Parts: sequence; C-alpha cells; structure tokens
Amino acid sequence: MENSKKVMAWGMLLSTVMFTLSGCGSNKASTISASVEPVQSAKPADSAAPGGSKLTGDFEVQYFVGGYGDAWWKQAVADFQKMNPDLKIKESAGAKINDQMKPRWLQGNPPDFVYIDGAGSNTRQMVTDDQLMDITDWLKDAKNVDGKKILDLLIAPPEEYKPGKAYAVPLVFGSWGTFYDKALFKSKGWEAPADFESFMALGEKIKADGQMSDYIHTGVYPYYINGGLLDPTIIAMNNYDTSIFKKINGLEKGVWKSEPVMKSLAKIVEMRDKGLIDKGSPALNHTDSQSQWLQHKAAFIPTGIWVESEMSKDIPAGFEFGFLPSIGQEKGDKFVANPYTATVAIAKKAKNPEAAKAFMRFIFTEKQSKLWAELSKAPSNIKADLEGTKAPALTKEAAKFYNSPNTVVAPEIVIPEELVTARNNATIALTKGEITPQQWADRMEEATEKIRAKEKK
Repeated sequence: MENSKKVMAWGMLLSTVMFTLSGCGSNKASTISASVEPVQSAKPADSAAPGGSKLTGDFEVQYFVGGYGDAWWKQAVADFQKMNPDLKIKESAGAKINDQMKPRWLQGNPPDFVYIDGAGSNTRQMVTDDQLMDITDWLKDAKNVDGKKILDLLIAPPEEYKPGKAYAVPLVFGSWGTFYDKALFKSKGWEAPADFESFMALGEKIKADGQMSDYIHTGVYPYYINGGLLDPTIIAMNNYDTSIFKKINGLEKGVWKSEPVMKSLAKIVEMRDKGLIDKGSPALNHTDSQSQWLQHKAAFIPTGIWVESEMSKDIPAGFEFGFLPSIGQEKGDKFVANPYTATVAIAKKAKNPEAAKAFMRFIFTEKQSKLWAELSKAPSNIKADLEGTKAPALTKEAAKFYNSPNTVVAPEIVIPEELVTARNNATIALTKGEITPQQWADRMEEATEKIRAKEKK
C-alpha cells in the first residue's frame, strides 16, 4: 500500500507515505464492498448546521477511491443528504480524481470538502500552496453531531504543517508495525515479544529451529523497515517524547545524530550482526517479502495494517494475523504506534464552508468509525470499540493497541521527498553492513543541510 504508505505524504508514502509507490493500503483502484446494517439516518429536521439552521445551496465532496473503496463514502454522503434535504450534494470521486480535479484547484475553483489520499494528493503541498482553509480556531471547540469534541476523539492529532495551525484532520489511521502468524506461534509454543529483549531472545530460538528466518523486510522499499522498526524505536529511545519527530520534520540540525536515533540504529545493527535479518531482504519488494512471510519463510515482517487486504488472495488457510506496534522498546516499556494517516480538509475557496464544517461534524463520530472499519476494512482515526462490529480481526486487534494507555501514538514523520530517498538508501546500506550507524547519521545530516540551504534561497 505503498501509496499512502503513505505516510508519507511527505513531499510527499512517501509522497503521499511517498507513497505513490505501488503498494500501500489506500492507493489501489479496486472498490471494497462490505455488508453492514444500514445506518439509521437522522431526521431531515435535525440539521447538522450550527444553531439548527438549515443547510442549503450546492456542496461538493471530493474523495479518492483506492484500497479502502467507496462504500463508506457513498453511505456517509447519502445519510448526510437525508439529514440536509435542501443541500444539493455532488460527489467527485474515483481512482484518478486527484489528477482530474487538479486543474480546478489551480484555477481557484475547488470542491468544498476534500479527502486527501492516493497518488497525486499531498496535504503538505496543499498547505504550502495555500489551498486549504485554516480551521485552527474552529477545530479547538468543534463538536460532532453527538455533542463530543472532535479533538478528544482523535487517535492521532492534526499534523501542524505550520506551527500552531490546523488545516486538515486525519480521518484514516493506519499503523506501521511488526506482524506475525498467531497460529504458527501457537503451534511452536512461541510467545509474541513485548520488547526488544524478548524479540532478540525469540529470534535466537527461531534461528536455532532452522526452519525459517526471523525477520524479513522490503529492501526495495526501505520505508517499511523505517516505519515499522526504526521510527517507533526512536520514540521509545527518546523516553516517549514525541517532539523528536517534530524536530525531524523541522529539519533541525543534529537531530539525526541525537542519542535516541543512534540507539535505534544500534538495535538494527544488533539484529543484523546476529543474523536475524533475512539476507534476501534487500532484493525484495513489498509483495515478494510479504508472500515469503505468509509462506512461513520468515517469522516477522515490518509492514502496515493494510497487509491483510493487500495479500488477501495469498493468505494460507489457518493463517492468523498478529500485530505488534513496535518491538524496539526496553523491557516493561510501552508500545509505540507509528501512524500513517489520510486527512480531510475544507478548501480555502470553498463556496459552502458551513456545509463542509457540518459534514466534518457528521463524519467524526464513533458510529462512523465503526462503519468505516466495517466497510473499508481498516481503522479510522476516531477512537471506538470495534468489538461486536464486522471489522476484520486484524483491524480490531490494532484498534485495541491504539486505544490502550500502554501505547504511545507518535506524530507522523513528514519530510521532503529527497530526504526520504536519502534515508531509504542509508537504511538499506546499514542493513547490508555497508555503513555504520555514524555514517548513516552523517549521510542524513548532509542531505538535510542541502535541503535547508535550498529553502533559504
């Protein structure tokens, strides 16, 4: 789900997780269908507009249709229409909608509301281009249609593309992490690790067993091991102070040589030197490595929550997805969820901003979170108990981690695309033993300095 993998909408993987690459959860053109009970729509008289006033006029919603499908969007729009019968709602959607709508954005004639995901979309760039409305003041106290503060319901807070400012709200929450087969572990008598010490101890057992490698990753797309292993470890090594990611996003000098980063790189080197990283990893892409993992040629793999949907045709009978947000933390410490998100926003030149705000109030509810999980087969960014829903088992398990006080949710790393490339190349060289952690950091500081110099011109 390379796209979004987003995450990285940075520059955006990774460009939107760069993630205009071909693999991530949300960048696929196929529509996902699901059977859920229809939502009980609000009565037409129960307007979503502030103060009970009726919403009228034209209202246009733009949304990308990829791996998450469009079933949730169609239902949400239909129910919002029933709530506001005097609105004339237009849906501009599809797998190529970002490219199709680009001329209108450039001409200053955008839709009112936009879901920013998939190839050709980039929240950071849209903020830079002054295309999105500053919703900072509105969002501070905004309540959904159930009367709950939207900000209180979010797993990951809005990213500050400008200091102290909010322009978009994460709707979709996915997480990088380390995955394993619960059924395999049960048959082997292995216990899922809760920290780096137990991960390494189990790795030695797996190595001694001789039936499979311990850890396989996607060398062709190194942001998988960065997102699933390196980044959450950095937060853990920084005593769970997530501000280090803001320093990274801010291109702060010296951050790549900081103690938390160096400690995290040392853990990768320890895995490498003890032979726990599959030697074939550097030559594999995401689907090849995931296929080998599904075939039990490796016990663990770093990837994202989308993996179950992406590999649905290749999952062996009896395979049971297990998920760990992070494995680099010390014994007894918390997990770290390293997210990738897809956001929604209101166009700065929206013709019906009140309807756009009302729609945002409508979709950021626990009910919609559950529906998203069922219809899109993935977690939303809205806290909700998914037990009792038809959401996939992996989505339910991941949601338990996200909502647990024993899990720290990191902000999203959003860095320029050329820096993403430099980091990918450095990480692969590190896993292959071609460079040391210090040389990795030197490369990153040099690449970051070049970007800072460009931005000063």
